[in-house]
Amino acid sequence: MRIEHNYSLLKHNTFGIDAKCQRFVEYESVEEAQDLVRSLTEDDYPLLILGGGSNLLLTGDYKGTVVHSGISFIERLDDERVRCGSAYVWDDFVDYCVLHQLYGAENLSIIPGECGASAVQNIGAYGAEAKDLIDEIEAVEISTGEVHHFKNADCAYSYRQSKFKHEWRDKYLITSVTYRLSKTYHPKLDYGNIRAALAERGIENPTAIELRQTITDIRNAKLPDPKEIGNAGSFFMNPIVPKAKYEELAALYERMPHYTIDAEHEKIPAGWMIEQCGWKGKALGPAGVYAKQALVLVNLGGASGADVVRLCQTIQHDVKEKFGVEILPEVNVR
Repeated sequence: MRIEHNYSLLKHNTFGIDAKCQRFVEYESVEEAQDLVRSLTEDDYPLLILGGGSNLLLTGDYKGTVVHSGISFIERLDDERVRCGSAYVWDDFVDYCVLHQLYGAENLSIIPGECGASAVQNIGAYGAEAKDLIDEIEAVEISTGEVHHFKNADCAYSYRQSKFKHEWRDKYLITSVTYRLSKTYHPKLDYGNIRAALAERGIENPTAIELRQTITDIRNAKLPDPKEIGNAGSFFMNPIVPKAKYEELAALYERMPHYTIDAEHEKIPAGWMIEQCGWKGKALGPAGVYAKQALVLVNLGGASGADVVRLCQTIQHDVKEKFGVEILPEVNVR
């Protein structure tokens, strides 16, 4: 088990915020996770359970203990199931699946972060979500040190939500996630500009490898590399609104993009609304909105967490004023 004190978190958050924590602990097995939680005292709290730091905004030094999984492995359990350690890189898992003719993860290519976080955040992109793949989660209960196994149905998954984000928040250390893939390839091509990008390549019926590469190229073209510009990917969740609200806005904005959720609800892209408010490519001090994708807030250099929060709140205000819709951060602000 690795333990550090007064530890810099600069390399543990993709926003590039230079903050420190009182104590940093990394466990590398289920047994170490159990030992860790059973040794915690009041002085170690509050806890911040950290994944790859790609969905985190630190607003200052963390006066407590940051806990990170170092469990990194991948194993195939049977024809359709793959088990990954919670620290295994998500995109490496997607790559493994595509190369082994296991399908369903290809639309989730190049999303940053670790597999443990996929079970918390229910990450999603291009018409696919982690909840469509998650079979079982192994986790250590912080209050008792006991190992629990949760099935998909136990976790109350919905758009970017799970029990791990709400009633189970900070109650478990995830140690591994088991995914169930498909041996049959059913490509999802009707979300965003996937078909247009494939057409540019002269591809009508893509293989999984071709689809993964196309989605990787699309994301790389519109999302900044955190190694060059600090960011946490999509900062806001796309709001889901009642059908009546959607119809009210559709009457005012003829070309407003939307995605039908069910008979009662529509999803409106937050990035589109932010762009309509004039924020795309604009800055507020050292924090700004990425010029190629309005959903992404960026650290233009030397921004503090407070600078990014100020920009976030200003954008939220402007969107609410213009559209009457509240947009909420997807990023974990701590």
